[in-house]
Amino acid sequence: MNATEMVVLLDDAGAPIGEAPKAGVHTLDTPLHLAFSCYLLNDAGEVLLTRRSPEKKTWPGVWTNSFCGHPGPGEEFEDAVLRRAQFELGVDANRIELVLPHFRYRAVDPTGIVENEICPVYLARITGVLKPNPAEVADWAWISPALLADALEHTPSAFSPWLGLQFPELLQANALPLQAGAEA
Repeated sequence: MNATEMVVLLDDAGAPIGEAPKAGVHTLDTPLHLAFSCYLLNDAGEVLLTRRSPEKKTWPGVWTNSFCGHPGPGEEFEDAVLRRAQFELGVDANRIELVLPHFRYRAVDPTGIVENEICPVYLARITGVLKPNPAEVADWAWISPALLADALEHTPSAFSPWLGLQFPELLQANALPLQAGAEA
């Protein structure tokens, strides 16, 4: 992505109030803005986890959901999901499904950088072989939701805060199968 990628700024009720360059929005006082998270599933019911590149501004090196992003001004969420799947993982997303439309969080990175997002959560499948962008993804693994639940319980600091918050909501919404092999 380039330095001119824009994000949509929001008021506390979630209404758009402006735009800002993505490169400068994540600070010690990040304004509320629009984002999304996506979890990719395979036919065995496993979730793709990615480890954030050490180059990332926030939470470098931690494990997280498959990919995240920010829809640009006027960009539909599904188009943003497609764009980020291609950019971060080199694959085409399909069967995109909105599962947590109202997810919102605020978290502070150990360096003091704040994430402050209204962040709808999607599930999707992919076509093609993963070709992760090393500026975004340091490692990846397919993992059963049951194993992820156990890992989050025992080593929460190894994961992004949004994954730790989203995952229980995904289970509560029956969006992810706890047993591998179950179709989501």
